[in-house]
Amino acid sequence: MELVAWLAAGLVFASFFMKTIVPLRTLAIAGNVAFIVYGLLGLRYGIFDKVLPILVLHCALLPLNVFRLREVTGNIRAIRSMQAADDAPDILIPYMTPMHCAAGSVVFRKGERATDVYLLKRGRLRLLEFDKLLPEGELFGEVAIFSADAQRTATAICEQDCEIFRLPGEKLLELFYQDQRFAFQIARRLARYA
Repeated sequence: MELVAWLAAGLVFASFFMKTIVPLRTLAIAGNVAFIVYGLLGLRYGIFDKVLPILVLHCALLPLNVFRLREVTGNIRAIRSMQAADDAPDILIPYMTPMHCAAGSVVFRKGERATDVYLLKRGRLRLLEFDKLLPEGELFGEVAIFSADAQRTATAICEQDCEIFRLPGEKLLELFYQDQRFAFQIARRLARYA
C-alpha cells in the first residue's frame, strides 16, 4: 500500500515539471488513478477513514483532468485541420457592412489611423506603396489593426468599381479573442507580413 502511495505522489510531483499541457494532464490522470487505488486499498488495510479525503479528492479530479485532456486534444486536432483551410473572410461576412466604392476612390491612406478591416468582394484594388493588386476575396487592412501604433502602412485605391465589406477594428479584435478558428486564420495572415 505504501508503494502505491509513493507512486501516486511521484506521478503528481512529476506533472509539475511538464512544460506542455498534454503530458501534464496525462501524468495528472495517472496520479489520480494511483491515488484512487491507494484510497481503495485503505478498505483492505482498515485505514479507509484516514484516506477517504484523498479518495474523494482524486475521484473528483479524475473526470476534470480527463475532460481537459480531451478538450486540449480536440483543439489540437481542430487547429491541424484548419492549417489547410483559409476561410477567415467567410467567417467575417455576417459582421461586416457592405459599401460600394467607385473607381479612383481611396479606401484609406498611408499614415491614417486604422479603425476598420476590409474585404474586397468584387473589383480591383491596389495597395499603392507595395504596388500590390489584391484579388477578390482578399482581406486587407488587418495588419494595421494589430500593429502597436495602429497606422496604415499603405494607401488602398480602387482601380475599378469595387464592392467592399467593412468591419470595425473593435469587432475584429473581439472575434479574434472569441473564435479560435478565426484567430488562427488571422495569425496565419499576419505571419505572411513578418
